[in-house]
Amino acid sequence: MNAERQAKIESYGQAYQKLIDGLKKFPREMWQYRAPHDPWTIHEIIVHIADSEANSYIRCRRFLAEPGSNLMAYDENRWAVELNYHDQNTEDALELFRLLRKMTCDLIRTAPDEAWSRACFHPENGTMTLDDWLDVYERHVPEHVAQMAEVHAAWQATVKD
Repeated sequence: MNAERQAKIESYGQAYQKLIDGLKKFPREMWQYRAPHDPWTIHEIIVHIADSEANSYIRCRRFLAEPGSNLMAYDENRWAVELNYHDQNTEDALELFRLLRKMTCDLIRTAPDEAWSRACFHPENGTMTLDDWLDVYERHVPEHVAQMAEVHAAWQATVKD
């Protein structure tokens, strides 16, 4: 396995700890705060991460077991509203994320080199390979932790006023 892919897999596998470490910076009392510039609260982002990981879990397996198939797209903003992310349990969402990410990381660590060029079709992203999938999901949690930091900064600005 090439070194770049190996590094991405290791980073992908560390996402749960990165998320937990990131969340320690944000007081729970502000997790429901909705910043004027962002449609989601930290609470909702946590639930989104779990739902996204459930989709990622299936997508990865489609690349491995059913190359050439179509991947499901979903409207993440609509899911947040229609599935009432605001009222879902963040501890459950974090545990679900942890387990799904671990199982997928264990799986891709043993994927043969030829599997990484297998492709599926995503309705929004077009044809993607397993390497493309890894690139997207390796960045997913760090991008959302950065989003949470922006929400936190906006909350802090209201507290100081």
